[in-house]
Amino acid sequence: MTKTLQEKIQKTIEIFETTLRSVRAGRANSGLVEHLVVDAYGSQTPLSHIASIQVPQNDQIVIQAWDAALVPSIEKALRSSDLGVNPVVDGSLVRIVLPPLTHERRMEFVKMIRRHAEEARITIRNIREQATSEIEKEFHDNALSEDEKFQQRDSIQKDVDKANKTIQEMLKKKEDDIVND
Repeated sequence: MTKTLQEKIQKTIEIFETTLRSVRAGRANSGLVEHLVVDAYGSQTPLSHIASIQVPQNDQIVIQAWDAALVPSIEKALRSSDLGVNPVVDGSLVRIVLPPLTHERRMEFVKMIRRHAEEARITIRNIREQATSEIEKEFHDNALSEDEKFQQRDSIQKDVDKANKTIQEMLKKKEDDIVND
């Protein structure tokens, strides 16, 4: 029971971490675009599966398509993304030059990551509620004693508290990266 609970909580934290990597903090990184979905060969494919992504400078990302026929799809995906970039196509290369972040744009990013952090906390609360209801069901079916019920609920709460602390630390670090970069 607690094993699946911990797996679900860990998966939620991993998703939040992936989301944080995709938010720009002033300097270019491959995490900004690697999970961008591109229409490739009739299916939706992450960019990292169809191209190599390099960061030659702090303000530039270079995407090398493995198949030159996919360059227009990559360009279209970049233009339609919420990154607000203007890709430049050079043969099978797609260059993205990231403009400096304004204070207003940094604050938008902070608000966005706070919203994502709250969504992660809500997901963890839902996982806790699901686990707690399973414990209650087992207790009413006489599969657990009252002491075992309270021990398991305490264990679940400790896992949830630990996860929330991790999310808060990740959020704080990313906020500092965005604001102070």
